[in-house]
Amino acid sequence: MKTTIVTIAIVLLAAALNASPSFAADPSTLRRVLEAGEIRVGTTGDWNPMSMRDPATNTYKGFDIDVVTELARDLGVTVLFVPTEWKTLVSGMVAGKYDISTSASITPSRIRTVGFTRSYYQVGTVPMALKKNVSRFNSWEDINRPDVRVAVTMGTSFEQQVKQFFPEAAIKAVEAPARDFQEVLSGRAEVSITSNLEASKLIRTYPQLAVVPVDKPRSPADLAFITPQNDQVWINFLNHWIAIKQNRGFFRELQDKWMPAE
Repeated sequence: MKTTIVTIAIVLLAAALNASPSFAADPSTLRRVLEAGEIRVGTTGDWNPMSMRDPATNTYKGFDIDVVTELARDLGVTVLFVPTEWKTLVSGMVAGKYDISTSASITPSRIRTVGFTRSYYQVGTVPMALKKNVSRFNSWEDINRPDVRVAVTMGTSFEQQVKQFFPEAAIKAVEAPARDFQEVLSGRAEVSITSNLEASKLIRTYPQLAVVPVDKPRSPADLAFITPQNDQVWINFLNHWIAIKQNRGFFRELQDKWMPAE
């Protein structure tokens, strides 16, 4: 597998270099990664189960961490994790601080300034509350009231969603490394919103939390890796790599590992 992936990388890079002289002056990220022997991965380390940082050891684990580790293995390079926050995730890519990020939602605002790979996972948005308070809310509309404080983490795709969903509610934006669900746990907010994926993990970790029984999640979001916007060689390579791994069951294996069925 390693030989196959590296061969694809070399073929794509050579084709791009032959097709356009501009690539020689402005080489692809793929070329830089191969020549440097290192891939820089921007990650927030606060999204269970995609990317989680252990502050005691400064190491990372999770679904996305396994994906980029496999990518680096196939490329024959090492991984350098670059800590970032949701509010600086996009600007860090624009500034060239990393070659790829762990997954993020593809949104219109983000695709104006950065590129994305093909999507490999989809999530939806759900509200969370303390289990003792969850009976107060039976629908999305029940949350949209002036006496309800809704917490959200700054820089996430959910920040714009809460303004759209709950124009009458009191929005409480918190800055990472603080997280919105912590506001609910502390009683400083009645509701927070997150992906149904993260919510399924949070209610196991914090039994006092519960998902509000809304009819269905909102805002289906496609997850993908952020890339430099204009580097089509790099994006093409990553898309081919994702397709190969999907066809061979790699992502299904990771889903069984990190998101086991109840």
